[in-house]
Amino acid sequence: MFSSPRLRAVLQALLVTFLWSTSWILIKYALQEIPPLTFAGLRYTMAFIILLPGLWKHKAAVRALSMKEWRRLTVLGLVFYTMTQGGQFLTLNHLEAVTFSLLLNFTSLLVAFFGIIALREMPSLLQWGGIITFIAGVLVYFLPLSTSDGQALGFILAGFTVCANAASAVLGRSVNRDQATPPLVVTAISMGVGSVSLLGIGLAVHGFPPISPGGWMIIVWLAVVNTALAFTLWNRSLQKLSAVESSIINNTMLIQIAVLAWLLLGEQLAWGDVVGLILATVGILITHLRPA
Repeated sequence: MFSSPRLRAVLQALLVTFLWSTSWILIKYALQEIPPLTFAGLRYTMAFIILLPGLWKHKAAVRALSMKEWRRLTVLGLVFYTMTQGGQFLTLNHLEAVTFSLLLNFTSLLVAFFGIIALREMPSLLQWGGIITFIAGVLVYFLPLSTSDGQALGFILAGFTVCANAASAVLGRSVNRDQATPPLVVTAISMGVGSVSLLGIGLAVHGFPPISPGGWMIIVWLAVVNTALAFTLWNRSLQKLSAVESSIINNTMLIQIAVLAWLLLGEQLAWGDVVGLILATVGILITHLRPA
């Protein structure tokens, strides 16, 4: 059953999204004491250091990289880590996680259009139907959406992060599609570029704050498990999944965050919420149904 490379890629991607979903809860806790850009920079720089031994193991593949491939990995690092992850931490500092989760799930529409233009990956009619069903489920689950005053900056940051997230999905698929570079090399080099830039910006803007032992534990967990391991698995899954497919799997975080909030935070789900989750799940499944 699990012998299909594509099925393994889907399962790997789903595991990664679960780890990333738990990140949202941990980030919200730690943002109470750690400035967002410094927090994000520490997380991804530490993860990059953890990946360095693996990068040494693949030194032959690193030496074989052309200047064009170095440029692609550099751009991927700046977009995927500096812009997307930095934007996510900033947005979570200004918006509620549920509100931001809703906005982030519109990434799939942008990815579909970017994928058509940049990758020539045309979604089938069935996949378009899955995307529409998924977004309908998102709207049923969250609408009517109530917001408080003073969140204009948060919505601006959310819009920026959605665009950066869509661009990183297409860039990640473009880099990994030919399977010429090992996933760990892609992860480590792009993360190194993006994390060092992000940490530099964070230290310049926020400085280095005092961090409690609990805060360091969150940073280390996020760096080792939810970043170094998770992003390597994610890049490996991108070798088999299209940009639209990976984006839709990424959007299952909406469902996972809702379930985690119900289990860990005691938030109840109304019938409308359940219907929205079912629609979103159906949309995700439809997107992965395609002719052999």
